[in-house]
Amino acid sequence: MSVTIIRGTNDKPAASGELASAMADCSDLEGQLFIGYPIVSTPEGRHRIDALLVSPELGLVVFDLVEGAVLDGYQARQDDSANRLEARLKTHRELTRGRGLAIPIRTLSFAPGARVSEAETDGDHPRADRSKLPRTLRRLTWNEPERRAYEAALSAIENISSIRKNRKQRSANRPSSRGAKLQKLEASIATLDATQARAVIGTVEDVQRIRGLAGSGKTIVLALKAAYWHVQHPEWRIAVTFNTRSLKGDFRRLIGKFAAEAGEEPDWRNLRIVNAWGAPGPPDRNGLYYEFCKTHGLDYFDFGSAKQRFRGREFPAVCERALDQWRQSDERRPLYDAILVDEAQDLPDSFLRICYEFLHDTRRLVYAYDELQNLVGEPVSSPEKMFGAREDGRPKVRFDGGDDDPRDLILEKCYRNSRPVLTTAHALGFGIYRKPDTPGDTGLVQMFESAQLWTEIGYRRRDGELRDGFPVVLHRVPETSPQFLENHSSLDDLVQFIGFKSKEEQSEWLANAIAENLRQDELRHDDIVVINPEPLTTREETGPIRRRLLDLGIQSHVAGVDTTTDVFFQEDADSITFTGIHRAKGNEAGMVYVINAQDCHGRGRNLARIRNRLFVAITRSKAWVRVLGVGDGMRALEAEYDRLVKCDFDLQFTYPSQEQRQRLRIVHRDMTDAERRRVDKSGQELGNLVKDLESGSVRVEDLDEELLARLKNFVSGQRG
Repeated sequence: MSVTIIRGTNDKPAASGELASAMADCSDLEGQLFIGYPIVSTPEGRHRIDALLVSPELGLVVFDLVEGAVLDGYQARQDDSANRLEARLKTHRELTRGRGLAIPIRTLSFAPGARVSEAETDGDHPRADRSKLPRTLRRLTWNEPERRAYEAALSAIENISSIRKNRKQRSANRPSSRGAKLQKLEASIATLDATQARAVIGTVEDVQRIRGLAGSGKTIVLALKAAYWHVQHPEWRIAVTFNTRSLKGDFRRLIGKFAAEAGEEPDWRNLRIVNAWGAPGPPDRNGLYYEFCKTHGLDYFDFGSAKQRFRGREFPAVCERALDQWRQSDERRPLYDAILVDEAQDLPDSFLRICYEFLHDTRRLVYAYDELQNLVGEPVSSPEKMFGAREDGRPKVRFDGGDDDPRDLILEKCYRNSRPVLTTAHALGFGIYRKPDTPGDTGLVQMFESAQLWTEIGYRRRDGELRDGFPVVLHRVPETSPQFLENHSSLDDLVQFIGFKSKEEQSEWLANAIAENLRQDELRHDDIVVINPEPLTTREETGPIRRRLLDLGIQSHVAGVDTTTDVFFQEDADSITFTGIHRAKGNEAGMVYVINAQDCHGRGRNLARIRNRLFVAITRSKAWVRVLGVGDGMRALEAEYDRLVKCDFDLQFTYPSQEQRQRLRIVHRDMTDAERRRVDKSGQELGNLVKDLESGSVRVEDLDEELLARLKNFVSGQRG
């Protein structure tokens, strides 16, 4: 047992530090201590509580922190904070019992700089100094502790219970229906875990990196952090940016709800939700790259002109060009006090460097990413490489790699995907059970450079060693994959791979399945998403399915095609969402259908990117996923999934050596258009040479001996 300390900011740093230190010594207590949090809405405006302990043994303890030795007015301050917190919590029905609260609120003035007598530690308005704090807290025992009330209070204080509410009111008539199961799932995901809470409330006066699995809450954490900073410091100019444009509405909704709990509408002039790229025109079209160019008088490229000039690397190229011009100008015009970046794995290093240079001297840059959700083929670099070095050669940004470094947080717990769904996505994404194409092929498609990352994202060793060249068996445990995410349905219902003889058969089956979801399973239209992994064919491939749905009286739309670019679900209409893989990112649904999965089998070039599409699609699911496809490629994927099921959703593989990992990056790497044309041309020329040798029109003796020897040595070395 221990108290998790989550440090926000307030105007009492000395007393806050002493309280955190004293609470760390209270090893017999359990709970979470929030410093500088929560901020409570009142008719007079925001009320900041100095610190709050939420404990299953004590209930709620509101701390009035005193800097110095003078405690004048402490009784009124205690009463005021308790009354305001009680009024806020009574708006949550699950926290009321009759006319009172289901959890007690106690108050305590903590004055580490004062000398407090033993008598002052008791009564209605207790006080304590550092030495008397443990004894004073033990007197505040909750007489009838109720775990459910404790968890509900924690959720309400973190604002998660209201923020996680679905877009529409859900009603389910049958307790065993899919709709009823989703309702229970959504209610169960009610509180932040300690790492998430630390990421939201903890204030780092520096660059902060948040790494996490799909479904680990990165987007919610960033939204709440932006809102918390805005409420604490309304004068700050804050930007929230991302790659997927449909996230704009989600961020606005999440931030708005959090700010409303603190008593006011956000000032959207200072708290801006902006695209990464952006364009001239109305403010809602602006983006950070555009603003950086405009502010510093640099050349700006829209997507059309960038595509003509930098085909294949449009956004990285324009950001690099802007930085080069900016360095030459030797002029720095910071515009923001804080910038938060979601989906950093899909944004180039040069864009994150632009964000860094667009900040005032306190570099409050927070970027969140999941390496496996990378759809653009450029991995997120180390902070040393990304942000460069100082004049003395030391890196501007460097994390110490320790578990206690607040600048480098890893969210290992997954709150969206169940254990079977997540391990399926990882098994297919990495090619764990993929059948090798050629001699020397391990079957693996990609692998983390650091073996430790597997444990950091919530896997544990069942057997073997996480070391180069050693076999290993990995599994997920309840601490990182909560069991309630999978216990609602049987294993064979959570994930299904279904192959068809033709796309027509796939379309017919899917249309009927969606009709059953709506009419029998009590799912809503926005509980269902259909994802086509190949972004360039989505409109064409979804057409026959949508026509069949229309015959059944079911409306549908293609996100970003039949809607504006910022809209994913049509909240004002009953319509099924169809989407390509890029617009699917950042969104989730109870039932996810992945069509044409055979396109994700692939071999050779770009295989890592293709497999990542399948990983991203599967991890959009909050409950059930159906992977559909046709032909040999689909049968091969089904075989991989069958092997995973036989291993009870464990991941069994031999960890590749550094040399093998390098080969994986080369063999399955993403190529630029120029590289692809060069390879195609070379392959065609080599193929023609082989044909000429076989036909006898060219003799081996006619070829340059030195060139033949070099080619022979190179091929032998690659095979060896």
